[in-house]
Amino acid sequence: MRKICVVTGTRAEYGILSDLMRLISEDEQLELQIIVTNMHLSPEFGLTYREIEKDGFRIDKKVEMLLSSVTPNGIVKSMGVGMIGLADALGELAPDLMLVLGDRYEILVAVEVALMYRIPVVHLYGGEITEGAWDNAIRHAITKLSHVHFTSTEIYRQRVIQMGEHPEHVFWVGALGIDNIRREKIMRQDELEESLGFNLGINSLLITFHPVTMENNTAEIQCRELLAALEEFKEYRLLFTLANSDAQGQVINNLIRDFVRKNSGRAISVTSLGKRRYYAALRYVTAVVGNSSSGLVEAPYFGKPVLNIGDRQKGRVRGEGVFDCLPVKDSIIRGLQKILTPEFRRQADKADNPYEKPGTLKTIFETLKQIEPEKILRKSFYDQPEMKL
Repeated sequence: MRKICVVTGTRAEYGILSDLMRLISEDEQLELQIIVTNMHLSPEFGLTYREIEKDGFRIDKKVEMLLSSVTPNGIVKSMGVGMIGLADALGELAPDLMLVLGDRYEILVAVEVALMYRIPVVHLYGGEITEGAWDNAIRHAITKLSHVHFTSTEIYRQRVIQMGEHPEHVFWVGALGIDNIRREKIMRQDELEESLGFNLGINSLLITFHPVTMENNTAEIQCRELLAALEEFKEYRLLFTLANSDAQGQVINNLIRDFVRKNSGRAISVTSLGKRRYYAALRYVTAVVGNSSSGLVEAPYFGKPVLNIGDRQKGRVRGEGVFDCLPVKDSIIRGLQKILTPEFRRQADKADNPYEKPGTLKTIFETLKQIEPEKILRKSFYDQPEMKL
């Protein structure tokens, strides 16, 4: 029986991987192993490992790593702590394959440990560009430490091949999150509102804002500009999901909590919505605002207009339902006015989603089952035909 180890550190990542994890766990030829780390184990971020257990999964190892400080110094030290814990966990579990998603620092640590244990890595989603975040460099590093690649667009597939990965091991599959939504029974609006203790009303915005980690201490300034802009739209009810454990994330979360206290009648903040509530929120809100990748990937599935703020997602493919603005009050106000017009809302509703491709989950799972770990461990650099000497 082949052992496949999934390493997850955040609520969003687990929500995308959960259906694939279910298929692995139910297959007679495969054994699912789960390592949870980082934000999943933090009270500040909602102890979201409980969602994994609530879904019926057995967690094999919990690797504590998140220190109280999320300054660059604190994050680097967290990575060191995580490497020690992941070394012990992977040494004991001895998986045949590791499956990871994304571009966060805890995932980089996990694949570095896997390299030393000679564990082949399957990676979702390489080739993407987010110039405003250090995730960009981390994602590319994970690509070079991985052996099989699933990408969300053909452009990203070509970029992974450009990085020297063999085309036979790079698969364009589409975004797994969208495939998950298709199978999800979306909560009714009244169920969502009861769960939140908050009425979305006729007009509402879903807001997620993360630090732009390649910029020096801009989180507070940019978040204040966003909140000042939202003050001009008092007819809209506001549902905030809080920032992750990047540097300066706590600064953003404190500002949002303070804003919510001052606007308790029309605003709420939630540490983690979880997959079901997040998908329901995407369906029922008027528009999506912030700088999260989900605004470019999942929100367009529901035909929602999206205001993408600043440079965090700069370089990432986007559809015609996404409008970009600067992270300053006046630009955000103009952007909100634009996406909330009937014309733009119709445009967003009809726009194609570049991340959507039928059969994503099935393709990934069937390909995963065919992987022979011993045959992919040693990698040769794939030169582009025009570059061969």
